Amino acid sequence: MLEELGKRAQTASRALAKLSSIEKNIELEKMSDALIANAPQIIEANKKDVDAAAANGINEVMVDRLRLDEKRIWAMAEGINKVAKLKDPVGETIEGWINEDGLNITKKRVPLGVVGIIYESRPNVTSDAASLCFKTGNAVILKGGKEAYHTNKVIVEIMSAAIETQDAIQFIDDVTRESTNALMKLDKYVDVLIPRGGAGLINAVKQNSTVPIIETGTGICHVYVDEAADFNKALDIIVNAKVQRPSVCNAIEGVVINRHIATEFIPKLEKVLGKFNVEFRADEDSFDLFKKATAATEEDFNTEFLDYILSVKLAANLEEAIEFINTHNTKHSESIITENIATAEKFLNEIDAAAVYVNASTRFTDGEVFGFGAEIGISTQKLHARGPMGLAELTTTKYVILGHGEIRP
Repeated sequence: MLEELGKRAQTASRALAKLSSIEKNIELEKMSDALIANAPQIIEANKKDVDAAAANGINEVMVDRLRLDEKRIWAMAEGINKVAKLKDPVGETIEGWINEDGLNITKKRVPLGVVGIIYESRPNVTSDAASLCFKTGNAVILKGGKEAYHTNKVIVEIMSAAIETQDAIQFIDDVTRESTNALMKLDKYVDVLIPRGGAGLINAVKQNSTVPIIETGTGICHVYVDEAADFNKALDIIVNAKVQRPSVCNAIEGVVINRHIATEFIPKLEKVLGKFNVEFRADEDSFDLFKKATAATEEDFNTEFLDYILSVKLAANLEEAIEFINTHNTKHSESIITENIATAEKFLNEIDAAAVYVNASTRFTDGEVFGFGAEIGISTQKLHARGPMGLAELTTTKYVILGHGEIRP
């Protein structure tokens, strides 16, 4: 089955590559309108998935990632419209020159071809991935998690029916691991594979895929509260970064606090996060400063909780904080709260992460927020793409060389 699906996607990718930006934008607008027009159908399918998740004991934080309502469907549709309005990178000249042989050499952006996406329980990924791939002339093969099966299937059916090149958006109608493994081996037809989900999924794809991958997702993110921090800023940012949506990859999982301010700052932190019933996993040095905390283990500092849980580490100075964060993060997003410009610059220069902030929440690491319309994922690797991936990251390059009969001597 996947072999045939791959063939159709490859054929569709060649047809997409011929479309103009205007033609692609018209099709994207059709997708957006179709989602809004069919919102009741999507909500009905989503209810099956939400009810099943609740019955299977999945916690409310994770169920919230799965749940769709009219507002969220409208946001998905608006995301597609934003992509349609963005500049099309395909065909863009990156650079050009005439070499000493007289050849006119141009480096241009072209589609990747066929993009495979393996993702878990967030159905908005379905529309985001489809729209970004379509805009860049790529066919997409979507393999969603079983938790969102009914929702994803309906969304793909609605979007595909709305456009001319229906094979451009393919959905793997099989939730077994066997189909996931088969997609990882479909290198004859799939040009790149992007896993979006937890560490288990990403590691499995890294270890088993014969298709080139772009690693995304896991976010063990931190806020470092410097001794020169404005406490009010720090508390507001930590609350936002931890509890606004704790189940997403740009939420923080740990706070590192300068030892010199810990006695004053931690009671304030405990009070403000106590309103949200956040559980603290405190290191040995900070444990006694909390009224209620659990002693942190080494595993806690390497865990993406995706829940109302926060690890706490004291650092003697900026160097120790940087060393700790670089040791335990997943190279996603890190933030420092400080009023000291030199300290901020050192943090920005030495932290190894795709996004580094000064006096701002890590929750801003998001393709739409960055102005990309939507995102295909947040890359935590260093080759090809890093950070939120928009349209440009879904292209590769081609050298176009114009000659006048030159031959190499």
